[in-house]
Amino acid sequence: MAHAIRFEKPGGPDVLSWRQVDVGRPGEGQVRLRQTAVGLNYIDTYHRSGLYQLPMPSGLGSEGAGVVEEVGPGVRGLKAGDRVAYAGGPIGAYAEERVMPADRLVPVPDGITDRQAAAMMLKGMTAWYLVRRTHPVRRGETILIHAAAGGVGLIVSQWAKHLGASVIGTVGDEEKAALAKKNGCDHPILYKHEDFVARVGELSHGKKLPVVYDSVGKDTFYKSLDCLAPLGLMVSFGQSSGAIGPVDIGILAAKGSLFLTRPTLNSYTASREDLLAAARELFDVVMSGAVNIAVNQTYPLREAARAHRDLEGRKTTGSTVLTV
Repeated sequence: MAHAIRFEKPGGPDVLSWRQVDVGRPGEGQVRLRQTAVGLNYIDTYHRSGLYQLPMPSGLGSEGAGVVEEVGPGVRGLKAGDRVAYAGGPIGAYAEERVMPADRLVPVPDGITDRQAAAMMLKGMTAWYLVRRTHPVRRGETILIHAAAGGVGLIVSQWAKHLGASVIGTVGDEEKAALAKKNGCDHPILYKHEDFVARVGELSHGKKLPVVYDSVGKDTFYKSLDCLAPLGLMVSFGQSSGAIGPVDIGILAAKGSLFLTRPTLNSYTASREDLLAAARELFDVVMSGAVNIAVNQTYPLREAARAHRDLEGRKTTGSTVLTV
């Protein structure tokens, strides 16, 4: 039998356990997938802790890559032996094998490895909607990305640089500043040692910015608003430091008729057409060499709890993959 990570109740990393599971055969519109690599993402810790509630007991994870083992009735365009990847769909990626809806799988081109695919789907397609859809980055703009040395941050920095933007990014230490700079961030800001609002003002010559991409949440939200020029866009796409809480929208008027959005990948890839478009643009920019997907950490899938501790302890950079 196959194994998977399961948990009975929300909590810390110790609630995760390695168990035998009965995968079953694929039904209508489904395939059975033998996974080779699973992506680790910060949203997984939200699900595990109960910040984002799941029905219990539950599996975990929303991103992976592998090989189609069996195709169910009504599936077209996929066959046994095809390499595929996904981000989204039913929770449960932390598994050796699983049944998946065929319409949430995308074919992986030969120029992309399984580990790259598992590492890039959620973070890469998140970067795609941020810089290509939510606020299409234009040549000559200056943008701010928080957590610039994180998985999404490294991809956003490279992609925005490729599009001709100047990139400002916040990081936690000198090592992460060097990593961010190596990956397209023109101006890393060590947020523990300098005021990023003041630094943004200096770098923009007082004009501030058209967009801020913020996955940190509570610790940065209000200061991020102070980095925006009038009519600027605040993109709040995560909350690694905690929930922002209620916001008086009058503050948006007071700070220059600002726009605020809380986007999700599920919304931007809800249709099969949009999902394939996102994956195609992502694979193209990676295979062109404009964006490098750095898998900086790997852990055996059965050691998912250790990976969660390191992620929450800010001991990781770039992308992390759980190997099967």
